[in-house]
Amino acid sequence: MTDQPSEAAINVDIPRQLRVFLVDDHAMFRAGVRAELGAHVEVVGEASSVVEAVTRIAALEPDVVLLDVHMPDGGGRAVLEAMRRSHPQVRFLALSVSDAADDVIGLIRAGARGYVTKTISPDELAAAIRRVADGDAVFSPRLAGFVLDAFAARPDTPVADPELDQLTNREREVLRLLARGYAYKEIAKELYISIKTVETHVSNVLRKLQMSNRYELSRWAADRRLV
Repeated sequence: MTDQPSEAAINVDIPRQLRVFLVDDHAMFRAGVRAELGAHVEVVGEASSVVEAVTRIAALEPDVVLLDVHMPDGGGRAVLEAMRRSHPQVRFLALSVSDAADDVIGLIRAGARGYVTKTISPDELAAAIRRVADGDAVFSPRLAGFVLDAFAARPDTPVADPELDQLTNREREVLRLLARGYAYKEIAKELYISIKTVETHVSNVLRKLQMSNRYELSRWAADRRLV
């Protein structure tokens, strides 16, 4: 008669599912990420503002926080600065539409373990979350070399740019996409805002920079390496 394996022999360690928290001010985007990651991780909570994120992350203590860069009340950097000393065990992975130099370097210097853009696929995002949880640094392919170059070449104190400083975070996002050739409808879809709101942001940027059309804006953005 064949010996039956003991209970101890057939027990195997099942890896604990990673606990993930979402921070983004767009409810539709959070719902999409939650649905896409459902088979890979346990999404334990979400927040749409800095204050809500800080409170709920402290209470839930997730393994990894997916963090948007720009939000109306301060954005990802404010969350990191509030949490990194009190909860050093929590890992942060920036997930943003922006791949601009100031955003990437600002978040990494504030304590994020990685930075990926919202064009990432669900499987790639799940893999990035696992790597960040294990302590690795993760970047979208286009950003990896750029991050190394930026830390080697950029001074700790950035050079002031009065023209750029007068633009809001959302206006900068719209400007970057516009300079990359996006149509208003595509910008609206990418940023989860209305076409009318896009038009308003573009008008504000043109007025603040004293320019008359999107082609001038594109050249201006390219000169500052914002594209």
